[in-house]
Parts: sequence; C-alpha cells; structure tokens
Amino acid sequence: MSVLVCVKRVPDATSEIVLTEDGQSVDGRFAGFTMSAHEECAVELAVQAASATGGEATVLTLGDADAVEQLRAALAVGCTAATHVVADAQQFGPADVAREIAAVVRDHEAAGRSHDLVLLGNDAADTGDFQVGIRLAHELGRPVVTGVSKVTVAEVDGRLVVTASGDGPDGYETYRVPLPAVVSVLEGGVEPRYPTVPGRMKAKKVSIEEREPGAAPTGQARVRWSLPPAAPSDVQILGKGPDAAPAVVDLFEKLGVLAR
Repeated sequence: MSVLVCVKRVPDATSEIVLTEDGQSVDGRFAGFTMSAHEECAVELAVQAASATGGEATVLTLGDADAVEQLRAALAVGCTAATHVVADAQQFGPADVAREIAAVVRDHEAAGRSHDLVLLGNDAADTGDFQVGIRLAHELGRPVVTGVSKVTVAEVDGRLVVTASGDGPDGYETYRVPLPAVVSVLEGGVEPRYPTVPGRMKAKKVSIEEREPGAAPTGQARVRWSLPPAAPSDVQILGKGPDAAPAVVDLFEKLGVLAR
C-alpha cells in the first residue's frame, strides 16, 4: 500500500509567539521552524502503515526552499520518497493547498504510483486551519475521517480497509472506511520516532521531486492575526526575613495546604 503524508514547515510553538508586521502570519525567524506535533504523528502512522503492508510512504510539502528541512526529517524516520511543491505557503489558503495536494495525487496515479491513503495533521500549527483534509477528500471524491489519533490498515473480505479511532464529543469513536481514503491525525495516539544519525545520512541521499503549483493561489481569507494582551500579574510582598514567617503561615492556611 502506498501512503502519502502531508507536512508543513511552521514556527516552533514552544517559543514566544511573535507576529509579522502585517499581522498575516507567525514570525518564526527567532523561534526556529519545525513540523507540528500532529504531523509528526501522521508521519509515524504513515511509516507504520506502509511497513505493515509492504508498501511505501511518501512525504509531501508545499513551501519555500527551506521546507526541504521538514521533508528530510520525514525521510530520516522512514518515508522513502518526497515531493516538494515549491511556493510561498503564506500565499496559499486551505482550498489552494487541497487543490495542489490533489494534483500531486492524480499525477502520481497517472504515473503508476497510486496513493491509497493520504494522511495529514488535523490542523495547521501556524494558522489553525482545519479545512485541508476535508477539502482534499472532496477534491478526490474519497471518504474522510478527521480528528483521530490511531490509524491502522487491514484486509477485510479481500480489500484493504482503514480503521481510524480517537476521542469524540460523546466518547471514544472508531471508524472503518474503504481505501482509498483521507485521514487527518491528532497527536497523542502514537509516539513519533526521531531521526538517528544513520537515518539523517540516508535521507540526504534521497532525490526529492520538485514541482511548481498547478494554478495561482486565491490566498487566505483572513484579515490579520492579533495577540491578546498579556495577563496582568499581581505580586504581594509578605515581608522580609523571619518577620515574614507569620504571613507565610497565614497564606498557607488560606490556600488550604496547612492544617492547624
């Protein structure tokens, strides 16, 4: 079975969030870049599914030249091929991205590389878009399951079926859909592996397919991002040295961590 997993180069969210001057995106120049935790799990699930069925996992990204770093990271943990749609990702809205992924799927299928399963992160870590997976499934005419954390593939009655499960609003939910299908992944259901030195060396030797977008982007619909004001903090000085001891005891009693 062939699996296509889609990733995006995003600012590292573990650092302080800073916006670009135009308010259109998160500025990652001082935070560094990575792929989201959702996508790290999607890559791991893609590698597992491909390995279990004797197939291959291909990683795809739409981004500028620097996004090769994220492709190499996925190759280093088990993906065997990579496709890079070279473009400025900030100019592409969810509908544009879904259209470009669908074009890759169709072109690969025409070349004899059908992708039975397409995995994506459930939402973009930098823009919060939850739309690409659903839009992609609509473009391809495939069933879609979103917001799951575990994905397995097995043969049922002579055909491959994907089982996707995760927490839903009313409890744990499990879906079984025939392939080909599209699934968007949340973090937490699998532990992503991290690149080893041999894996990184091997990834450097993989030839990455480069292609241009098939159409001009319609762009993002948002006006601008804004950051909420920092929460105010209050400081109460209890005293200095031994004189502060009674006030500390009173505070502990007030908090309920000290019994008389």
